[in-house]
Amino acid sequence: MDVEQLVAFRRELHRNPEPAFVEIGTAARIEQAIEGLPIRVLTGKAAQDLSAVVNFPSQETLDEWAARAVASGAPEERVRHFRENGTALVVDLVGTRPGPRWGLRVDIDALPMRESSDATHFPVVNGFAATNGAMHACGHDAHATIGVGLLHRLADRDFAGSLRILFQPAEEGVRGAQTMIDAGVADEIDHMLAVHMAGDMAVGGVVGSFTGGFATRKLKVDFEGKASHAAGAPESGRNALLAAATAALGIMGIPRFSAADTRLNVGTLVAGDGVNIVPSSAAMTCEVRATDDDIVDELVDRVRAVVEGAGLAQGVRTNVAVMGQSATVAPDDEMIDRIVEVATAHDDVTEVIRTQAFAGSDDANLLIRHVQQRGGKGAYLMVGAGSPGPHHSENFDVAEEAIPTGIDILETLIRA
Repeated sequence: MDVEQLVAFRRELHRNPEPAFVEIGTAARIEQAIEGLPIRVLTGKAAQDLSAVVNFPSQETLDEWAARAVASGAPEERVRHFRENGTALVVDLVGTRPGPRWGLRVDIDALPMRESSDATHFPVVNGFAATNGAMHACGHDAHATIGVGLLHRLADRDFAGSLRILFQPAEEGVRGAQTMIDAGVADEIDHMLAVHMAGDMAVGGVVGSFTGGFATRKLKVDFEGKASHAAGAPESGRNALLAAATAALGIMGIPRFSAADTRLNVGTLVAGDGVNIVPSSAAMTCEVRATDDDIVDELVDRVRAVVEGAGLAQGVRTNVAVMGQSATVAPDDEMIDRIVEVATAHDDVTEVIRTQAFAGSDDANLLIRHVQQRGGKGAYLMVGAGSPGPHHSENFDVAEEAIPTGIDILETLIRA
């Protein structure tokens, strides 16, 4: 693929963003873009295990996004396949000489938010802004394009070893990587990489790897009480909303830790059926984060204790389920050194930073850690993308000239 084709593909993905686990048209377009290459493509249960996913999209939601994908021009037969079997793709490309197996995670999901319609916003100016209520506000359209472009670059198979690209759904909410780990697709990888556009870094900048970051758990908490008439028999009811509200305050009151940077947040609370009914059910989502993996587990234990206590106080049954998770990342020096060496030699790279602390959470860290625990190595490459707005904002965008730079660096790493 030449630069013009890469840009066109990125814009097609940007125009048709899809949120977590409904990246149906996106998966079909990726598959279509790599058709004819000397590759093996795994999908469905061979690519991800969805059996443990909490809050998976409903059948109605899947149908809605599948219909949108077909209407936007995605191939109908493959839309049906990805709607029914999940949206992850694992693509293998084998070189002509013995060598290590490289892994590359590229995420493909969008955020459930609206894109700017401002007349000066670059996608609006060039006619590829999204209008379907979702948005690529974190650069995943560019990441997927890098993955596709890298497969085309290496299609001559003139390298040692093999490459496995994981086109991962549901990074937002850190829900997708674990489904691919559970399917076993990272078990045989020797060198695990992830790549991300750095919107707050100028084009030409490269970071050898993220370090640290926040381990996190995203939690769904259900409260099951008993309905009754709020005036006629309030004592007969068991108020799930009160239990949830008590738990929300208790969660936010959990002490922060002195040994690590910690965060807690209650994000949503939905409850009740009517103003004169004691609420019989409530559903809450919350998250914990910490720069220490053991401390994040301790925070989850404390959340469970708070929820249990709030439930007991109101006679309400409770359940806490993990919806998403990630770990901190500790990249390997050998991998960082090699990335820095390759980036420094690139004509279009003007600044190279060896490592940078990560201020958020990303489940690519789970894949890197999984490989490291099995004796492999890993790192998380960042490429400057010069966005006019911050990540997860309505005016986020990537400078498209950063995409070939990311492909160049990855290609050189693997060919070497």
